[in-house]
Amino acid sequence: MKIETEARERHVLTVLVDNEAGVLAKIAGLFTARGYNIDSLTVADINESHQVSRITIVTHGPPSQIDQIRAQLERLVPVHKVIDLTEQGPYVERELALVKVAGTGEARVEMLRLADVFRAKPVDTTTSSFVFELTGARDKIDTFVALMRELGLVEVGRTGVVGMTRGAQGS
Repeated sequence: MKIETEARERHVLTVLVDNEAGVLAKIAGLFTARGYNIDSLTVADINESHQVSRITIVTHGPPSQIDQIRAQLERLVPVHKVIDLTEQGPYVERELALVKVAGTGEARVEMLRLADVFRAKPVDTTTSSFVFELTGARDKIDTFVALMRELGLVEVGRTGVVGMTRGAQGS
């Protein structure tokens, strides 16, 4: 039995790839084949011609494993560039969540009050429920969901992390 001595670190990787069928499967397969976990995964095309997509992957591992992931991603044919935002310098990271809650009376008033505090926007309202849209850091969303759980949480949908470097320079 091998004992892992390196500390596990959270890393946010952005991967620029050709926007074509099977690319995401290749990347997910790379992680699966080596037993690496993906904590969060988002994908969207990023240019007018729809030829390039940005994949944002959040993963954990010791530095040597993260280096190996980067090297293996860079060798895949449809990959243009791999950036470890965590090591690149200052970066912005956000997540979007839709949070459905149900309740009446004082619980409903408290839901609206908390939504205001967290800058969550009601995007659907009925007489007995709300769906709130919330963007921000993972911790902010986790806290909002935990508070709503006490008031009548019904359902949560989350996008996963997207991120990019700060400043005028592109990735």
